[in-house]
Amino acid sequence: MVKTHAMYPRERFAGIRVHAHSVDSGEAEFNRRPELAGHLGTAAFMALARNVRREVIVDQVPVRRTMDAGTLLAVAIALSRRWRRHFHEHRIGIVLPPGIGACVANLALTLAGKTPVNLNFVIGRTSVAAAMRKGGITRVVGAAALREKIPDFPWPEATHDVGTEIAACGKPRIAGWLAAVRALPAGLLARQLRLPAHGGDREAALLFTSGSAGEPKGVVLTHRNILGNCLQTRETGLLHPGETMVGCLPVFHSFGFTVTMWYPMLHDMRIASFPSPLETRRIAEVIAAEQAHVLVGAPTFLRPFLKRAEPGQLRSLRLVVAGAEKLPPDLDGAFRERFGVPIREGYGLTETTPVLAVNRPDPVPLAAGGTGEGHRPGSVGLLVGGMQARIVDPETRQALQIGETGVLAVRGCNVFGGYLDDPAATAAVLKDGWFYTGDLARFDEDGFLYIEGRLSRFSKIGGEMVPHGTVEQRIIEAFGWQAAETQPVVVIGVPDETKGEALVALSTLDLPTEAMRARLLEGGLPVLWVPKRVVRVERIPVLGTGKLDLTRCRSTALGDRENGRS
Repeated sequence: MVKTHAMYPRERFAGIRVHAHSVDSGEAEFNRRPELAGHLGTAAFMALARNVRREVIVDQVPVRRTMDAGTLLAVAIALSRRWRRHFHEHRIGIVLPPGIGACVANLALTLAGKTPVNLNFVIGRTSVAAAMRKGGITRVVGAAALREKIPDFPWPEATHDVGTEIAACGKPRIAGWLAAVRALPAGLLARQLRLPAHGGDREAALLFTSGSAGEPKGVVLTHRNILGNCLQTRETGLLHPGETMVGCLPVFHSFGFTVTMWYPMLHDMRIASFPSPLETRRIAEVIAAEQAHVLVGAPTFLRPFLKRAEPGQLRSLRLVVAGAEKLPPDLDGAFRERFGVPIREGYGLTETTPVLAVNRPDPVPLAAGGTGEGHRPGSVGLLVGGMQARIVDPETRQALQIGETGVLAVRGCNVFGGYLDDPAATAAVLKDGWFYTGDLARFDEDGFLYIEGRLSRFSKIGGEMVPHGTVEQRIIEAFGWQAAETQPVVVIGVPDETKGEALVALSTLDLPTEAMRARLLEGGLPVLWVPKRVVRVERIPVLGTGKLDLTRCRSTALGDRENGRS
């Protein structure tokens, strides 16, 4: 444990102040920025109109297609006016993969004053039906090809094909808007279109949590949230205008929605899209063909590149950003060795729009002058600007000292205002402006953040907190499974009559219980931390975002016990 130093509060990195009980990256000052009161659609319109000839997005499926800023605006304007006349609902569902269609639909709905609701189409009919019911979604924009692929999706009667909708606008009308976009000053055209100047704390988007530990919850994001998080991301220095970012994360995922869709439109980047993060070989081909500079994804999606991509295919990459789950040190090292590109680990949640902290490029300015390291191995980096954070006791919520481990609580312009129509769930995580993330974490004395794991991924056994992730890593190391393409083992806590909880290991590889027990104890793992049983599974349940599907993992562990197997 790090003791409180007499030097607290101090400011080692420019803009990041480390106090005895909190870390502040200029939350009060950032929140006074006038841009945060703006409207997301109008801000995107003005950014795209600055250079209407720049290529914004390139699709690869079914054939290569590109769209420049002027055309994107012209199509979105035409669609927005059509949908304003014909769509009377305030929230409209979008069921589309990353690509031109998703960008056009989200921008058009936002310009029309509607709320786009990008729906997760890989979580199963029951969960998505619950999300649609919660959001009041009765109208959806999708694609005929996708509708054929996922017939089990609860498509409402009012389902519209995005291509058909664009065609219905008519080529002459779109051409007219393209001429206007190219000829008229952006401010004048925005006034003629009556685009709102202010969005602020009004609803701009509705996303649903991944549902990794239960039924998805609706996260209402405001214009302020999204514009603020894009500004926060820009000021990390990680992303450069004019570069190409791979956009393969689903737009129903907060990172895919904010960072790989809205951010490039707002801040002059190009998107090389691909509809799925799972097709590693194809994505490697896209990176090579489009000379992409930035790739983002969960470690689950990044590891297969080590076997399925040639070093030359990823030569153009300057940066890889990993999030959604802990970055294994071996993956970072192997990526550097094979492709010569660093992986910068970051951290965020749907409720923080999502980016909360990230490792920066070296060097970063120091408050006292000069420069210092921008990243620290094992950490998820420094808070993005405009945030304040503290670590609290899980039970009392009293603030702990810097260096101690507890629940991470944050506040800032990117923090949501509550779950949709769920005051109980909102009250459980929001209090006095602070959002309690449910993640166990600590800060070091320089303000680098370390995530120890979800509170839901700890078990209290015999009065001791046991981290599932640590046990998983020790099993992987004990059996030499570090190079496995997918996660080979997951540890789950289940009720136990004597100890309160017991650990169960789900494994895709041969893992005899006694052999596991012997190796873990030999390696110095406490006896309480050793799983009691092993369940062999064909694959570890994961969500479309790459995160563990904890609900299905737990059901598998409990079902195995109830069926008497071990």
